[in-house]
Amino acid sequence: MVTRFLETTPGVEQAMVDSGIILIKYWLKVSADEQTRRLEGRIDDPRKICKLSDMDLLSYGGWFAYSRARDDMFAATDTAWAPWFVAHTDDKKRGRLNIIGHLLGQVPYEPLPKTDVTLPKRQKPRGYKDPNLPAETHPETLLTGPAGQAAQSQRRSPADRTQCDLITHEYR
Repeated sequence: MVTRFLETTPGVEQAMVDSGIILIKYWLKVSADEQTRRLEGRIDDPRKICKLSDMDLLSYGGWFAYSRARDDMFAATDTAWAPWFVAHTDDKKRGRLNIIGHLLGQVPYEPLPKTDVTLPKRQKPRGYKDPNLPAETHPETLLTGPAGQAAQSQRRSPADRTQCDLITHEYR
């Protein structure tokens, strides 16, 4: 049954593309070490334990069976009209941004004409004064402690950022 599905998928995808659909396929690659780290993080964090499903545990145990199935899927369905793009997603945020950038580059569009925009005059305050809000309502205040320093240390320099640097290539 799986073999039949893999045999017919390229024809279905070809029909979709021939009808004008832009078909873009991504495989979000996560390393075995990163998957272990994420799942262990869910086990150890009471806020994330609800994100851990029985399917997560089964798929973790069957890592190599899933890897073989993925390889068979790539071999059968990576075609010139519907190639696979592999996005390395050990760094989730970076992976998502790279996919978004790549996806936008795949879809043809016409830029909108530039229009002249002028900010209107701002009304007078008429007695309004900004309230003195408690510090916990200001995200910049929350990020000044150790958590903020950790977040700052995770930011990459502009030299480290390249367009789609984690989307390596089509599978072929």
